[in-house]
Amino acid sequence: MEHAASAGHGDTPGHRATPGRGDTANRGGRGVLEGAFALLEALRRHGDEPAGVTELAVACGVPKGTAHRLLDQLVAVGAVERRDRRYRVGPQLYRLGLAWEPHPGLRAAARLPLHRLRASTGASVLLVVEREDQALTVSSVPGELEPVVPVRDGVGFRLDTAAGLALRGPRRAGAVLDREDVMAGVCCAALPVRAPDGRTVAAVAGMIRAGRALEPLAEAVAEAAGALARGLARGMPAVSPAGLFRPAERA
Repeated sequence: MEHAASAGHGDTPGHRATPGRGDTANRGGRGVLEGAFALLEALRRHGDEPAGVTELAVACGVPKGTAHRLLDQLVAVGAVERRDRRYRVGPQLYRLGLAWEPHPGLRAAARLPLHRLRASTGASVLLVVEREDQALTVSSVPGELEPVVPVRDGVGFRLDTAAGLALRGPRRAGAVLDREDVMAGVCCAALPVRAPDGRTVAAVAGMIRAGRALEPLAEAVAEAAGALARGLARGMPAVSPAGLFRPAERA
């Protein structure tokens, strides 16, 4: 029996309860850090549009004055940008985020296999790792489902999805498949990526529209996961640039 669930739906990663009103100002350094990270998380969750102090303070449960002081400090170090009294995530935070590596060499080894998977199938492609009881997207390539299910780095979702189940290890050989079980019109195939010592360190998932054959996608996902694993074993990208793009094969 196939485990089912689409790869790209659910809550955002690492979301924790934020300090209550007034707590941040009274709890010293740790409270200040919690308040600053709560504001950064609120900005991330706000999306592409900048946010005002009042709405950020309400979202984080901190006094407006506290939020304003913390935002000013975050602006000073480049973690937040301010434009016309509104705020958005800044470039320094982006650069720091790029430095995070869930497993040594994982993102570098995944880059070409994921793009090749997208080019050969047209699928929306995700690479996920398990963090804090969620499947966290660490690399993604938008595909045919972009208008319906946008794929973005940093998005987390439940572990009962196809990619989440692949992270936990399928109970039988082959891909974990979802045939519209999580979202109507969306099918998914996912497989684990294993380190040289046999541990599951990530999962590759591809999502396509319903009505297309899922088995060819599963085979392509297996090829990408295998290439990524071989790249990890070699300590280098798993596919040469010459083999990156090839005509899409539609089922």
